[in-house]
Amino acid sequence: MRHFLKIVVVVLTLFLAHCKERPTQEIKTEEITFSKEGTLHIFRKDSLLVTLDMEFAETDYEVQTGLMYRQSIKDNQGMLFIFPDVAMHSFYMKNTEFPLDIIFIDENQRIASFQKNAQPLNEAGLSSTVPVKFVLEINAGLSDRWNLMEGDSITYTKD
Repeated sequence: MRHFLKIVVVVLTLFLAHCKERPTQEIKTEEITFSKEGTLHIFRKDSLLVTLDMEFAETDYEVQTGLMYRQSIKDNQGMLFIFPDVAMHSFYMKNTEFPLDIIFIDENQRIASFQKNAQPLNEAGLSSTVPVKFVLEINAGLSDRWNLMEGDSITYTKD
């Protein structure tokens, strides 16, 4: 029995030594900040309505992430999603922490439809009403403040 107790003590000692608290690794989280990659202009006929600083979402990762994990953007900023195809595109607000106006834009760079005041963290699908090639995300309420309408057009340049 003594031999058995010695074995138990040795096993427990080895087990406890192995389970010794390891220093915790610090998880670094950096706030995602806006990075100006270009400029977008919105027009009604020949009149300039607004000019915005733009980030572009073109890769699969950028399109899937969009404006997620950010606290906010400024009113003169937005994100333009550029798709390789003209199709019905749907968005949701999962992991997006502030409300957005989602503007669907056709292949002729004309506003085709809106999803206004998309609510933070909502996973409901928000779809275009017609096939589109571009989607512009801006702070909620701006499309009404600027009186944007279907048929208004955009141009954009990359820095």
